[in-house]
Amino acid sequence: MEVDAAKMIGAGLAAIGMIGAGIGVGNIWSSLIATVGRNPAAKADVELYGWIGFAVTEAIALFALVVALIVLFG
Repeated sequence: MEVDAAKMIGAGLAAIGMIGAGIGVGNIWSSLIATVGRNPAAKADVELYGWIGFAVTEAIALFALVVALIVLFG
């Protein structure tokens, strides 16, 4: 019984990493929108970097999810 509670607490703590990834994704898109708003001609130059930053940040969230699931069901 105590082991199940510890697994749930551990999974919840591991899932905290997804909060940081959500904040990071918001910062990436807000910076991209602000940059394009200031200089619309630079959209083609900065859009690729925005997508790369989004993918890397989202990968961190997926890693946190995988760790949480491993702790919960492993």
